Amino acid sequence: MNAAILCLAFIAGLLSTAFVWGGYAVLSIGIVASVFVKRVWRGSPKPQVWLIAGIIGLLASLYFQMRIPQPATNDISRLIENQQQVVTVQGKITSTPRLTRSQRGQFWLLTSWLEGSKVTGKVYVTVPLLQATGLYPGQRIAVTGVLYQPSIATNPGGFDFRAYLARESTFAGLSGRRVEITEGQKSSKWGWWKIRQKIVRSQVRWLGSPEGSLVSSMVIGGKAVDLPYDIRDLFVQVGLAHALAASGFQTSLILGVMLALLRQFSLVLQVSFTGGALLLFLGLTGMQPSVLRAVVMGFAVLVAIGTKRKVKPLGSLLFAATLLLLFNPLWIWDLGFQLSFLATLGLLVTVPPLIKRLDWLPVAIATLIAVPLAATLWTLPLQLQVFGIVPLYSLVVNVLSTPLISVISIGGIVSAIASIVYPFAGSALAWLLYYPTHFLIGLIGFFAQLPGNSIAVGRISVLQLLMVYGLIILAWLQLWWQKRSWLVGVIAMGIILVPIWHSQATVFRATVLATASEPVLVIQDQGKVVLVNSGDLNTVRFTVLPFLQQQGINQIEWAIATDSETSHRSWEEINRRLPVKNFYTSTSSTERTPALANVWRSERTLIAGDTKIQINDDGLQLQIKEQTWLLLTNVGSDEQKQLVSVKKLPDAQVLWWSGETLAEEILAAVKPEVAIASTTDLSADVLSLLDRNKIQLLWTGRDGAIQWTPKEKFEATVDEAENSAAWL
Repeated sequence: MNAAILCLAFIAGLLSTAFVWGGYAVLSIGIVASVFVKRVWRGSPKPQVWLIAGIIGLLASLYFQMRIPQPATNDISRLIENQQQVVTVQGKITSTPRLTRSQRGQFWLLTSWLEGSKVTGKVYVTVPLLQATGLYPGQRIAVTGVLYQPSIATNPGGFDFRAYLARESTFAGLSGRRVEITEGQKSSKWGWWKIRQKIVRSQVRWLGSPEGSLVSSMVIGGKAVDLPYDIRDLFVQVGLAHALAASGFQTSLILGVMLALLRQFSLVLQVSFTGGALLLFLGLTGMQPSVLRAVVMGFAVLVAIGTKRKVKPLGSLLFAATLLLLFNPLWIWDLGFQLSFLATLGLLVTVPPLIKRLDWLPVAIATLIAVPLAATLWTLPLQLQVFGIVPLYSLVVNVLSTPLISVISIGGIVSAIASIVYPFAGSALAWLLYYPTHFLIGLIGFFAQLPGNSIAVGRISVLQLLMVYGLIILAWLQLWWQKRSWLVGVIAMGIILVPIWHSQATVFRATVLATASEPVLVIQDQGKVVLVNSGDLNTVRFTVLPFLQQQGINQIEWAIATDSETSHRSWEEINRRLPVKNFYTSTSSTERTPALANVWRSERTLIAGDTKIQINDDGLQLQIKEQTWLLLTNVGSDEQKQLVSVKKLPDAQVLWWSGETLAEEILAAVKPEVAIASTTDLSADVLSLLDRNKIQLLWTGRDGAIQWTPKEKFEATVDEAENSAAWL
């Protein structure tokens, strides 16, 4: 009991770093507990234990701050002067090159020289695919390209590249153009990467792609294999991402199979060979937090078997988590670590009572249902807080796919072992898995195509998250709540859904998203949504859809494309993920967007809730509440002057344009109070012109996404994003 309290205090201290002075709050709780807990809990540990626990919590928060990665004095990130300057960086590759979504090769480079100057630090490198072919870890190379500072999330729900790199102790990126291999170095004769490569090649040889890559992913983890992104996305979409992450499931299989095969041998041999198999598995998958957690727990089982003691699963899980967080406290905010810990906890404490409730079913079927249900119950609140989305068919898919995943994992492990010894045998064994793997992909694809396969509910707050987990823990520890689990479910759903429903029903917000080129606007009007423009396919995937998902938007009532050259693929991608009820574009775009039929041919006025939209070939005029916005897209200064001379432009409080040079005539005609530029760069002439006319400038390249509400007016999101990632 005392050890468990101290371990929990250490974890609580690390979690408290999410709040200002959180460590001191944990200390205060420990002091209060040392005084009062004994009075209400007879079997409570001694007051000294609670006091020590509070001190450990404070020290844990300080330890976390000490371990936050910081660039060294001569780190390469400190030498970035011009983000357009082409430089040559020399160093050693530290990871196996992988394929990115943009079809470039990516790897991590431990730097040593930059243009003749000695430097330190890692760099995130991307290069053309052909330049990455044949590269391997440990190789010394010189990369010529553009060195840059990683960007933060500039849109709500967007990817924070800077925080991602900081978690890897990296503070710079390199967009490479050419790779040169340093002469005179010998090829590495051994390395984990060679074994991984041998396994993957052997399994893909007869299975083909994507079946072979999928088998390898399920054996050694998705991070070690170039699984096609369309397959990876399907698994994530239906709630099966855990199947691609080598962790507890594979560890349990290794333990079970090895101990079963070695049961005729002595206890020493059983423990030794099984421990060796776990270490081999860890080496193949890499030092991933979820894998380390599973392997540490596996060794706890082996120690218990070797000493003939009873295993305490909860104690082993808590010990594994504490040990790993002592090694790297930053893993407390690693999503993979969090989900792995919660899923394992759910399996340990929730599966037995669920099987009891399902005692009217055969044990095998009851277990098949109870395992994914328990893992889902414990991980879903965190997924809602991070992603704001519910995979509707997740439980059904998990139940149906578990037998297939078990067969593929066991067969894949046997094939991997055979591949190391004799690749031909590994290929032959992998070939036997073709039909289970092919059927699994088909099953996932079927559910991914069903309507409503995932529902966006919006991200829940930290307070909601804590309240829901408090209820789950009550249902675990308190018999009264266990007997009324239905009440726990109702209250938890109320905690999650009522605030979301209230927000959706009352919110009115206009958001100009930070995009590289085409201006994009989202208007949320009491549950109804207007989307103006989509951007290119990458903008849709990495900006528009994540934002809509974070806001809990599942349908777009009005979609408007102001650019006649708009990409039909972008709109079709949006329509595939979110139904678009009404779509308006120019006549010239009609043939390229057959899936979306409503077309405006000339001037048209659209009433969208509390927003009145005037559409014409020159741009867009929006009456948002009592405020008038005028959008000008791809209109140069000469065209602006011509527009002023031939057409009476309305007075508008907000001038929104795509960053071209502004003519003074347009400002005189429109008389804006606020100017919004959707661009990554603005000329000094434009800045000077707006300053002279005392017009407030909001600029997505500097301010990130810009949000307007009737009460709060205009707000930039970059400052908020920087504050939320301040610990990095």
